[in-house]
Amino acid sequence: MIVFAVGIAFYNYKQDRNDATRRVLENVRSMRLVLDSEVQRMTGSLQVLALTNSLQNDDFPNFRRIALGFLDQYGKGGLVLISDRKGKILFSSATEDIASLPSRGNIEIVEKVFATKAPQYSDLFTGTLNQRQVLTVEVPVLRNGEVIYDLCFGPPISIFQNLVEKQRPDQEWTASLLDAKGTVFARVPNPGETFGKRASPSLYEAMFRAPEAALSSISLDGIALASAYTRSQLTGWTVAAGVPESSLIAPLWRNIAITSLIGGVLLLIGLTFAVRMATTIARGDMLHNLLIEELNHRVKNTLALMQAIAVQTFRSASRDERTKFEGRLGALAEAHNLLSQEKWQGSELKDVVTRVLQPFLLSGPERIRMAGPAVPLSPRLAVVLSMIVHEIATNAAKYGALSNETGRVTLDWEIMEDTPKPRLRLIWTETGGPPVTAPVQRGFGSRLIERSARDQLGGEATVDFLPRGVVCTVICALDETR
Repeated sequence: MIVFAVGIAFYNYKQDRNDATRRVLENVRSMRLVLDSEVQRMTGSLQVLALTNSLQNDDFPNFRRIALGFLDQYGKGGLVLISDRKGKILFSSATEDIASLPSRGNIEIVEKVFATKAPQYSDLFTGTLNQRQVLTVEVPVLRNGEVIYDLCFGPPISIFQNLVEKQRPDQEWTASLLDAKGTVFARVPNPGETFGKRASPSLYEAMFRAPEAALSSISLDGIALASAYTRSQLTGWTVAAGVPESSLIAPLWRNIAITSLIGGVLLLIGLTFAVRMATTIARGDMLHNLLIEELNHRVKNTLALMQAIAVQTFRSASRDERTKFEGRLGALAEAHNLLSQEKWQGSELKDVVTRVLQPFLLSGPERIRMAGPAVPLSPRLAVVLSMIVHEIATNAAKYGALSNETGRVTLDWEIMEDTPKPRLRLIWTETGGPPVTAPVQRGFGSRLIERSARDQLGGEATVDFLPRGVVCTVICALDETR
């Protein structure tokens, strides 16, 4: 139960982890939509500026007033530039003295604007005017369908930092914005220490294999995260976020600890109860064994007393009669010994038969063949069948197949299932013995077999004196055994 409960806790952890990963992926998608919306707003505003009459007529002094109004909505730190195809700056919102200004940095993006006639979005680079790392949104200024200028806007980096902080779902989360080269330009936590750094190796390797994925990663702070990322098709920038693995594993360990504690208490209670029950059962078993040993002792004394009385009674009788009686007592003793070994719970038919026939197997074990299924016998059946088999074997040793050197005996048994209650059929078949002749009158042994089968076993016994040998069949009902 403890293992099962721990398994459930681990399964719940896996489910919670999958849910957390799915939630992280949904959040980075939402942050990407907000980022794209903000960038599209910037792009749209720049495209409107590109269509103003002052810019179309190269009236830069009048355009300055419009550009400064545009920058006011983004706060301090924004910059608007106009440059030609070669990157020469023709206008700067930072100064009116453009003669002393250097050429544009990141000339590749200027060339791309002129080549594609479409808005472009830069990666993080160092600006030539303020020597700070910036991102730019750049749109073409068209006149008669041709690009005449590059209109560039460098938004304050704080815009993106504020966006990440507002979209961060929880204080435990790590969220980052990265450019198309995997460089961080906004992040929580620790934005100052991570700005301008490349993404952590685990994230960096994954983010260029697919536009979107969920993964396990290690943050720049060295924290294991269940993270996800998604790349913007508009800008090529990537939004990544993650939740600490520790926040997911902590409930697992807490549940395992609680489960183990409760399970340990229950196990201790169960063991205490089991020990008490085992002690009680052991005492009862010891008493049971003691009673069986006492019963065995008394039965053996009784059999010994019966044998002594028989010796005195049969003093004047023939040796053959004494041998018969002692053999029957011996059969009873063997059956009793076997049942004692099994604590009077019953025994197997093959064990009973083997014990009874043991004296007859000494001269040639191969002369008696036994075959049949496993048949459990009740103590009553074991005792009566041992007597019957002993009588049959004794007759065979005196007159039948076991009385010479060539005779053979086959003892087969089977369970008859075609009756309401299962019945046992045991067949003793002799071959190779002296010529068979039916006796004129039945002896005590034959009567013992028939009466025992009928009166004590509720069955029947038949003896057929066939030319090839005697065949004895015993049929009896089986008792239920435990």
